[in-house]
Amino acid sequence: MELRSGALLWGVVPFLAMVSLEGCTIGLTILAKTAITYGTNTFVFVVYTNAVASFLLLPYSFLFHLNDRTDYQQSLFSLPLLLRIFLLGFIGICVSQNLAFLGLSYSSPIVVCVMGLMLPAISFILSILLRRTKINWKSPSFITKVVGTVISVIGATSEELYLGPVVRQHPSSSLHLQFKQKLLVFTSTTDRWIMGGLLLAAATLCVSIWNIIQLGVVKQYSQVMKVASFYSLVGSLMSAAMAFFIVDDLNAWIIKSKFDIFLIIATGVFSGLIRNRVQIWCMQMKGPYYVPMFKPFGILFATFFGSTFFGDTFHYGSVMAAFIAGMGYLTVMWGQMNEDQGRDDESNDDLSSSRVPLLDEESKV
Repeated sequence: MELRSGALLWGVVPFLAMVSLEGCTIGLTILAKTAITYGTNTFVFVVYTNAVASFLLLPYSFLFHLNDRTDYQQSLFSLPLLLRIFLLGFIGICVSQNLAFLGLSYSSPIVVCVMGLMLPAISFILSILLRRTKINWKSPSFITKVVGTVISVIGATSEELYLGPVVRQHPSSSLHLQFKQKLLVFTSTTDRWIMGGLLLAAATLCVSIWNIIQLGVVKQYSQVMKVASFYSLVGSLMSAAMAFFIVDDLNAWIIKSKFDIFLIIATGVFSGLIRNRVQIWCMQMKGPYYVPMFKPFGILFATFFGSTFFGDTFHYGSVMAAFIAGMGYLTVMWGQMNEDQGRDDESNDDLSSSRVPLLDEESKV
């Protein structure tokens, strides 16, 4: 009985951890939206949050890999790896995060969710364009990913072009308006959503390219936390250099409130340590597809916050489009899982018929 209770507990804990992770992500997104709306510069915000993340991640990465005794074919500081780390920092942090927060300033957290759910579809399209994936209309997994991509595009387009009626209309009294100014900010005026959506889609494209580069780096150097710490540092420095050229007002670099200090530290700690560590732990327990499957939970949290606290600016069209995008996301992921399962089965068949001995390697996330 105790063994069953323990097994049930360890089955529930990863689920609760991932759901909480998505809830914290949406919560921090709403806080960031509030800070940006009330005057925090997006470029400065990216610099400060990544500086905090790098400050924590660099020593933690060495502690994380302290007991590793793997001999690598090349050093982390070899020229090929350094060039890839430079690209990871530039594309994954400097470009993508600045585009993402600038897009957030023009839109809302639910638009961020929808464009983030476009990642598998964009990655699939990119893999076809780069000829990493062959067009095979006889393959059920390929057709599934095509259908999922179409659904994702429909959801993202609907999010941008169709609002629909408001979920709940608050009274527009002066007392309410005065109270509303003290609340967290969820959305911008809808006439800026298209620009925000395009910026967020561009950020998702950067993340897709970043994933491709990162996979190549991990194949050469499997201590992923060290790689993450160094490209985080590189991205922070490049973001700071870009911000100094773009931001003319030196006062923008001054942190004006305790709320901004809290938000910068919380975002840096969460993105630099907590999220990475929880995701790695869950993937080690449940497999590589466990973590991505919780991405649509962000829609539920964004819908709850939007309909509960910000009903006067939250529309049914946004909710419908977000759920359509979530369906597309899960469809593409399902097709990818089936494709990978088929490859594993073929590999096992080939290995079982081969006379070459199989050398086991220590799996690292």
